[in-house]
Formats: sequence, C-alpha cells, structure tokens
Amino acid sequence: MILQAAIGLAVLAGAGWGALALWFQPPFGPRARGALPAAWLALAAAALAGLVRGSLLPAALFGALLLGLLAWWRLAVRPSNERQWMPEVARQTHGTVDGDIVTLHNVRDFEWRARDDYDERWTTRVYDLSRLASVDLALSYWGRPAIAHAMVSFGFDDGQYVVFSVEIRRKLHDTFSEIGGFFRQYELAVLASTEEDSLRVRTNVRGEDGYLYRVRMPEGAARELLLSYVATANRLVRKPRFYNTLTANCTTIVYRLADQIVPGLPMDYRLLLSGYLPEYLYRLGALDGADSPEAYRRGGRYTERARATLDAADYSRNIRIGVPGVKTSGDSA
Repeated sequence: MILQAAIGLAVLAGAGWGALALWFQPPFGPRARGALPAAWLALAAAALAGLVRGSLLPAALFGALLLGLLAWWRLAVRPSNERQWMPEVARQTHGTVDGDIVTLHNVRDFEWRARDDYDERWTTRVYDLSRLASVDLALSYWGRPAIAHAMVSFGFDDGQYVVFSVEIRRKLHDTFSEIGGFFRQYELAVLASTEEDSLRVRTNVRGEDGYLYRVRMPEGAARELLLSYVATANRLVRKPRFYNTLTANCTTIVYRLADQIVPGLPMDYRLLLSGYLPEYLYRLGALDGADSPEAYRRGGRYTERARATLDAADYSRNIRIGVPGVKTSGDSA
C-alpha cells in the first residue's frame, strides 16, 4: 500500500507538470495546445486506475513516457534571441567598459503616449563611473501589494540617470502568465533605459503606482553593481536564458548581483514577494532619511509627481521631491 501510494503521488505530480508543460510549450504548435495536455491527463488517469486494480504496468508505462517528456523538455525547449519580439524588448542592451567609461548600446528611450502609441528610440549612451553619485530602487505596483516590478536607477552628478530592469522578453501577441513563467514561456532580458521611459510608462501610461528608495551602499559597491548589470546583459546577448517566475525574476536577479558585491546578504521571503522589499532593505540598514518602512513608503511614492510632470527634462528631479535620503529636490547624489 505504501509503495502504491508513493507511485500514485508521483503519477499525480507528473500529470500536473506534464500537462502544464505541454500547454505552455506544445511541441506541434498552438493547435495541439488543448489535445496534448488532455491526452497526457488521460494517460495519467489510466495509470492511477491500474494502481487501484493492483497493476503497476500502466504506471510504469506512464513513467517511461514522463522520462521521454523530460528529455524533450531539456533538449528541445531551448532559449533563443531570434524570435518576433514585442517592440519594447526587440533589442538587447549591451555595453563596453574602458576604465571609468561605460558605453551602453540599445538604451531604450521611448516616448510613450499610450500603451500602443509611442515613438521608438534606441540610443547609445556614455557614462563616467567616476561621477556615479546615487543608487535608487524603484518599485512599481499594478495590483497586489506583495508583488512589484523592481528596477535600479543609477544617478550621475552630471544629471544623467540610467535604469536597469530585468524584463520578461515577450514575443508578439504574448500575454503575461505567472504560471507560464515556470514553463519557459519567456526569455530573460536585462534592459537599460532612461527614467522618462521605463518609470514614466508605468505610472503615466499603464496606471501603476511608483515608489522610489535611495539605497545606501558600501564604497565602490554601486560601481560594481552597475558593472554586474552590464556583464549580465552582455552574457544574455551571447547566451539567452529563460525567465523563471521563482528563480530568475526581477528581484532574485537583483539579489544575486548585489550578493556578488556584498557577500552574505540574508535570504528572505521578501526577495520573492518583491512588494515588501522596502522592509527587507530597512532591516539591512540600507535606507536613509526616515525612521520606519512606512515613512519611506509615504515619502518615496512618486506617482502623482510623475503624472503631473509634463516636461521630460524635469522628470527625474520632480519624482525625487520628498524622497527620504535625497538631500534636495534637485539632488542627484
């Protein structure tokens, strides 16, 4: 009985995983999306029925098919940089480093008017690391308080800001699915952009709620963090990788990069529930200018300031007005 129960649980697990894998990655194209998962679940049901009758043969056959499916999953479902991408992720940021000078190619600087109305601009930007003055964590919420998209904005004393964002690289006509993110539905991208693009589109066009936090880092760590983003972006250009809802998303990638600079950062559930990252940073003593996470949230919320800013030249200054740890409304340090 114990053996049969264990085999039954394994069949159930294989049934669920296999059905979802075949749904999100149908090997014969979208037309097979419904039929293949249904057939897989029927095979699993036959295996379970055989166990009830005391026969292990159907379960053994299902196990063999599961091994075949796993082999196909590993060998045939591969990431690629050659797909029909949505315009906002059509290009990949990459860069070169020469001493203090970082040159980034394919920095996105779209002018957004609506979700489907924008001017595409991909630029090359040059940044002097000796003038790196600040690191800000931007969180953008679209629904549940536990989930936010995390971006890191690096500020320079010449007034420039560059935002790095770990993005789902969606194909044309893709819709986002958190479950699909477990099943290789999307590739991963590290995208550099201007604040007027990636922060503004979320508050002013998509209706999301934006928060900004000035992060205190050890000397030299901000430079190394930026260089780590560049190195990761370059690796993804050479070797594509799948996005994963749990293990390769916007906050787990940020953690892995930061841990290279400050080893031993504690693991925490808030690295997965990214909406609670401010509490994690407060626990680490990485925030300045307020005496509680709630005070940081109140001061760091820039949604209304962003929506009220019509001139792009004023955007970065205005969203920082009142942010704890920022010395003046025009301060980039």
